[in-house]
Order: sequence, then structure tokens, then C-alpha cells
Amino acid sequence: MSVAERASREQRLANLAAAVERCRACEIGSIRRNSVFGEGDACAKLLVIGEGPGETEDQLGRPFVGRAGQLLDKMLVAIGLQRDDVFIANTVKCRPTFDDGVRLRNRPPDPVEMANCRPYLDEQIDILAPSVILCLGAPSAKSFLGPKFSITKQRGIWFEGPRGIPLIATFHPAYILRLTGGEINATKRLVWGDLKAVAAKLAETPTLRQAQGDQAKAAPGDKAKAAALGSWQSEPVGLSPSKDEGSHGSDHPPPDPQPTLFE
Repeated sequence: MSVAERASREQRLANLAAAVERCRACEIGSIRRNSVFGEGDACAKLLVIGEGPGETEDQLGRPFVGRAGQLLDKMLVAIGLQRDDVFIANTVKCRPTFDDGVRLRNRPPDPVEMANCRPYLDEQIDILAPSVILCLGAPSAKSFLGPKFSITKQRGIWFEGPRGIPLIATFHPAYILRLTGGEINATKRLVWGDLKAVAAKLAETPTLRQAQGDQAKAAPGDKAKAAALGSWQSEPVGLSPSKDEGSHGSDHPPPDPQPTLFE
């Protein structure tokens, strides 16, 4: 990617983010504190798409910064990616809420809100032109694949996404955090398989293949990376999502760096 192309993408994203900030097409646009446009590398090969911002995201104007975001960061690190290596966005750019008489609570975005925000998401995809799209949770996947999509039956399957981009869905990190006991380990095994499928698909691109070659030359005693590879599956179980959460396989996968990752 040339310097000029990167600069052009960054400027186009900045212009689009400004348009999102001005948008008041939905009532939530006048209620929210900040729009949450998305963030990451303008030349990212991987675009991660969630459902909508939660309370902390609304406060900070950044996607996935609560506990679910911390888990997402660990999931990315497990396949050799940092948060800054990808672009993270949501199907809607403002926090969908309802007033329970005490405070504003998170809720799923309604069809009108998703339709109003869709041109912004489509333009993000056009600008970024990613190699892979990873949808987190059923609402995100349904926005591309239709209302009949089932996260339990169709996660981990490759679909043709917008612009012909390979698209795959997995469970939302907030969902994982809600699980308890054996459910959490079983689900994480499924998610780990989905993540390895993403890594394998990304490895088909020259840019990532070159990066992986550079990683192979790195010092073998990198304790920090080794710890990261196995850390995200160790989240405490039985925890409900906090107020800052939103409402919300490959034929030749890469070698499993830690076969007992979920044992």
C-alpha cells in the first residue's frame, strides 16, 4: 500500500466520520453523547463488525472499549493481530437506548436505525476494501446475510459478503462473558476454530504472509506473545456483561499454537 493511498483512505474515513457525527436521522442521534464511527488501520485486511455501541463506547466515542472489547483484543492477539492491525466498526454508529425510568439502558438497534446507518457502513467497506469481514454476533451477521441467519448453526461458515469479500461470523465477546461453567469452554472452542479460519484466510494475502514470515524469524523466547496466545480463554466465568457492553473452518487451518488452549 502506497503512502498516497493510505493518506487518501485516512482522509476519506475522516470525512465520513464527520458526516456520521453530524447525522441526526434517528432519535438516538440526538440522545447519544458521541457517535462511534469505528477505528483502526485504514489499510487493514480484517474488518471486524459488531452490533452497536454500549455505554462506555458512547462516552468515549470508540468501539469495543468495555469488557467485551478487552476480550476481543485477546482474541485478536491469539491469531497474531493487534487491535491497531484491524479496523473495528459496528452496524450502527450511535448507542441504541431505552429509558427504564431510572437510566438509559442498552437495546438492540431497530430496523430503521440499521437502515439509516447502513450507507455509512457500506462506505466504510468501500474505503477499506478489506480481505476478510468478521461479524461478531447474530445481529451483525444478519445485517449482511438476512434475518434467517442462525449464529448457532452458521457461525464458522464462509459466505460471500459485500463486494465479494469473504465473510464469517462468530459469537460476540459479550455473549461469551455471559456464559458459565462448561458452556464457556465449549463456546470458546468453537470461537477458537473460527479465529483460526480467519487467520488462514488472511494468510492467503501477500501482506499477511510476509508479516507471518517476519514473525517466524522473531526470537523464539518471546514470552509476552506466548502468554497472549493462551490468555483470552482464561476470562473468569459466570460474569454478567457490565453496563459498558452493547446489547449485544478452513480446509487448511494454521497450526494450533496451543492444542490445549481450551482444555
